[in-house]
Amino acid sequence: MLEIQKEALLKTLESKKQEGYSYLKKVTAVDYVDRLEVLYFIYNPASHASETVKVRLSPDKAMVNTVVGIYKAADWHERELAEMFGIAIKGRKAGRLLLEKWNGVEAPLRKGFVWGNKEYKRI
Repeated sequence: MLEIQKEALLKTLESKKQEGYSYLKKVTAVDYVDRLEVLYFIYNPASHASETVKVRLSPDKAMVNTVVGIYKAADWHERELAEMFGIAIKGRKAGRLLLEKWNGVEAPLRKGFVWGNKEYKRI
């Protein structure tokens, strides 16, 4: 696992792609209450090698750059990060929401999320 600063994300993933890691398997986040971690799972089909790139974020200033310009498959994953974890994606164009009703503030996959909020439509 390669842990990097969020400022180095684009440069690191571009470098990894040039090394042959041309396939983005998954992007997800983990909430540890005191910090968030965004994990990028990439794969090199030629060598059958997998790599995980991890970025730590402060929960109150959770933002990463969009990586759609490097891996187009990141589009859906970034939508999930934004809506479910409340992580802002810098440089991302607004698209269709995953959740029908989303107030843009609460994040259902964060540990502090309170279930039963009447503003959400049950999915």
